[in-house]
Amino acid sequence: MYIELAVALGLGVVVALVFLKKRRKSVLKAHDGCWGVGACPQGPEDDSIRPFRVETTSEEIEDLHRRLDQTRSFPSLEDSQFNYGFNSKYLEKVVSYWRNDFNWRKQVDKLNKYPHFKTKIEGIDIHYIHVKPKSLAEGTRAVPLVIVHGWPGSFYEFYGMIPLLTEPSSPDDITFEIICPSIPGYGFSEAPHKKGFDSVCAAHIFNKLMKRLGFSQYYVQGGDWGSLITTNMAQLEPNAVKGLHINFAPPSKGGLLIMLSILFGRQFPKLFGFTEHDVKRLFPTMEKLVVDRIRETGYLHIQATKPDTAGRGLNDSPVGLAAYILEKFSTWTDPEFKIQKFGLCFSLDDLLTNVMIYWTSGSIISSMRFYKENFSKGLNQPHAKLPVYVPTGVASFPNELTHSPKSWVTPKYYKLKTYTPMARGGHFAAMEEPQLLAEDVQNFVKIVEKREKK
Repeated sequence: MYIELAVALGLGVVVALVFLKKRRKSVLKAHDGCWGVGACPQGPEDDSIRPFRVETTSEEIEDLHRRLDQTRSFPSLEDSQFNYGFNSKYLEKVVSYWRNDFNWRKQVDKLNKYPHFKTKIEGIDIHYIHVKPKSLAEGTRAVPLVIVHGWPGSFYEFYGMIPLLTEPSSPDDITFEIICPSIPGYGFSEAPHKKGFDSVCAAHIFNKLMKRLGFSQYYVQGGDWGSLITTNMAQLEPNAVKGLHINFAPPSKGGLLIMLSILFGRQFPKLFGFTEHDVKRLFPTMEKLVVDRIRETGYLHIQATKPDTAGRGLNDSPVGLAAYILEKFSTWTDPEFKIQKFGLCFSLDDLLTNVMIYWTSGSIISSMRFYKENFSKGLNQPHAKLPVYVPTGVASFPNELTHSPKSWVTPKYYKLKTYTPMARGGHFAAMEEPQLLAEDVQNFVKIVEKREKK
């Protein structure tokens, strides 16, 4: 008992020193890029904003149907469910629905329900949707909010959440004005034509986009790559970004506190502020933090090294593309789906609409390159070492790929206002649980805006 108390006391001192350690406040730096084709143009850039509509043609649909008809199926192993990837038997049902029942023209109309725009920034066209509230109560204003997707998602992930933010049901809720861009190389944003476009470059462009739209201050929200891009936006422009809300917060680097919590957190969970869920997600360490991650990150190694090789096949086969993307929407939503025969909880219309955004735009290869551009620069980039000084909120969903306890988040995000253990949900939170995510965004922004007490 006395030994345990001594260890706990010693660890407590170390943890306190880590938290109390002072750092010089620094701002992340970014340089203007030139990502278009060929040499950088001379003179000022065209800063016009152009309306955009998603469109399709009979030829595009006929080509898709021809490729679906000519796909070559391959049987899954007996009793393998989704453990070997996307189950072939279930994939056949997806393909059959895609070919015979899915109405792409109807989904195109749904995509166009919100206003789309394009504008050229640093040599490439940036696509975004801009949704303003239909009405505002007298004396109130809409709060601008940038929401950023990740891979293999798209701006469409947010379609269920946008009306909850722009048309809140409660008069006490904040009304938002939503700006939802596509990451360059994803969907309808032009892909960079030169090497080196990483999350900081995307963040720099999105901050420029907000300035072009006339916003001097705004909030940002993201998951997956969107969480890193919005974090970088806050690091680059801490005076412009009033608050940062993320639903994916993996530690950007290891540290003494994390190492100690891994070593002793199971024995002394309260010392590190661990909840029962934290302990469940982190221990046993070898299984949860090593084996599980290796099992689910094969795609990352491919995309961080040779994205064009695998991407070429996916860009040529709609069935291959669907299997590659939908497998993530299965496993990353709930790991238990790997042992089930039907490992999806989203509607096929929504899933296939997201796949079609990749297919019709031909953006799968450029989206995969984003991994190489980020990881090829190493894991010790300036943004990984710099803390975030703007008010931050974290929504921690129980089935998220990487679990980060609150004590792992605070060293990076100095002004953590909210850390919410969510009741349910996984990696694609905006699409799976739009109500829960919207409520957490509301709560966070109200606290920052001082509209209600913490």
